[in-house]
Amino acid sequence: MKKRYVVRLKRGEREKLERLLGKGKTRATEIRRANILLKADANGPGWTDTRIAEAFGCSMPAVGNVRRRFVERGIEGAVKRKKQAYPSRERILDGKGEARVLALACGKAPEGRTHWTLRMLAERAVELRIAEHLSYETVRRTLKKTR
Repeated sequence: MKKRYVVRLKRGEREKLERLLGKGKTRATEIRRANILLKADANGPGWTDTRIAEAFGCSMPAVGNVRRRFVERGIEGAVKRKKQAYPSRERILDGKGEARVLALACGKAPEGRTHWTLRMLAERAVELRIAEHLSYETVRRTLKKTR
């Protein structure tokens, strides 16, 4: 059966995928998709979809989807995750709000305390109207980004 989406990588695209694989800190799905593209390249190894699926432990439709996304969206669209057009929920803290919570956490602790707790930070942020409502878990994730 003739392939509907044929992957033909240019030299620069192949080098970009190989750099991605050699980087050391890349998502597993991106590594698998990059490997699929490298092996599916008609100008290179030209493996069959069955062989690729067996080699990388994925399904045949997954290989076909990577091929299709490469042809339709290019290398970035095939390897990277697509951003949601309509995110399911709004962010509670924007960049300014995160900066204010961080500044609050770095500031002096309340009277009678040696340090801030996550719950105290969340309550104080609501008092200061940084956010309408804020959970301690959101504060934890915000502070974790800064380490």
